[in-house]
Amino acid sequence: MNLIDMGKRAKAAGGLLGRAPTDVKNAALLAIADALEANAEAILSANTLDLTDARAKGLSEAMLDRLNLHNRIGEIAADVRSVATLPDPVGATIEARTMPNGLQVSKRRTPLGVIGVIYESRPNVTVDVISLCLKSGNAVILRGGSETLRSNMALVKVIRDALAPFSADIPADAIQYIDDTDRRYVLELLKLHQYVDMIIPRGGNTLHMFCRENSVIPVITGGIGICHIFVDETADLDAALAIIHNAKVQRPSVCNAAEVLLVHEKVAADFLPRVVDHLGASGVTFRAEPRALAALNGSADARVSPAGAEDFDTEWLALILSVKVVSGLDEAITHIQHHHTQHSDSILTENPDHATQFIDAIDSAAVYVNASTRFTDGSQLGLGAEMAISTQKLHARGPLALEELTTYKWVIIGEGHVRG
Repeated sequence: MNLIDMGKRAKAAGGLLGRAPTDVKNAALLAIADALEANAEAILSANTLDLTDARAKGLSEAMLDRLNLHNRIGEIAADVRSVATLPDPVGATIEARTMPNGLQVSKRRTPLGVIGVIYESRPNVTVDVISLCLKSGNAVILRGGSETLRSNMALVKVIRDALAPFSADIPADAIQYIDDTDRRYVLELLKLHQYVDMIIPRGGNTLHMFCRENSVIPVITGGIGICHIFVDETADLDAALAIIHNAKVQRPSVCNAAEVLLVHEKVAADFLPRVVDHLGASGVTFRAEPRALAALNGSADARVSPAGAEDFDTEWLALILSVKVVSGLDEAITHIQHHHTQHSDSILTENPDHATQFIDAIDSAAVYVNASTRFTDGSQLGLGAEMAISTQKLHARGPLALEELTTYKWVIIGEGHVRG
């Protein structure tokens, strides 16, 4: 496999795709969605083989859940159709003004160019990435994990076949997949700066650190989520139970699931036993610090155990919830500031001033008031889909979708202007 050749072909294809008409891109996306549903049996057959191997290798339930495409093809296709309905960012004018000397100056959105995406476990990412890159005019080079190889190759084949009628505007080389699982190809991709404009890793902290330390191409990282929910003394406790249950239980293996619950000391004795009963019935276990254990009367409940030294800095990705009692809003904010990963954090409160203080103090990509952290998702926020959840500050934060996959260029129009 020659990654330099792959990069050259991606660069050339990206130049053509970046000029593709919006109606052609939308028609291609709809064709992809139809093809995914029409070829669901072949895709799921490949996915079943990946799941069988993953179980044999002892992968965790969280990893198996991420890998599993069964009962998800319809949802994935719906996200592709949603991307087709969104405004095309390419060519949009961000701002414009006329200078005193008559020069017309504007900033216009343009594709990043070629994006390299390195990801683990989730074959649905293959479709999300391709649909977003296609609509935003970017070529893409994909490298998934070895545990998803069959699933990813089946998806890429279906998508490339669906795009064949559109090859005049969307060249096949705009979508390329590194099908060799040798890790050296990841390192080669990170050095391909002549042809690749951005690297986006999706996976665990080890992958992110590897990309940061070895890439000579700009890297957007994120997706590590130690997400907090703080229950204020004024919170509607019945509503809080439902929110916490959703944030922890609905899909615990994802980065926007809640991992830490902070509870105001004035409501802890009443509320925490209800939390244990309500979430415990769904299989959740709890790691409680001393004040939380005291609020539970030193619970002998097998579902509750003392929190360890690292339990408030762990992304569980499982039905485990770390629990802490705090003296009030200030302590909750301080705890979050010291332990969060700037992903998603929520306050449950009926006090507008407390909500405002929380929003102002918590510097996360997504900050919530009276809502589950599970909404940090491109499709849930009206973006159609997402490439990743960025928790850094340059150049985008939160769900990376169409606008975040563009940069801009200055366009200056004059009438024989020269600078004096």
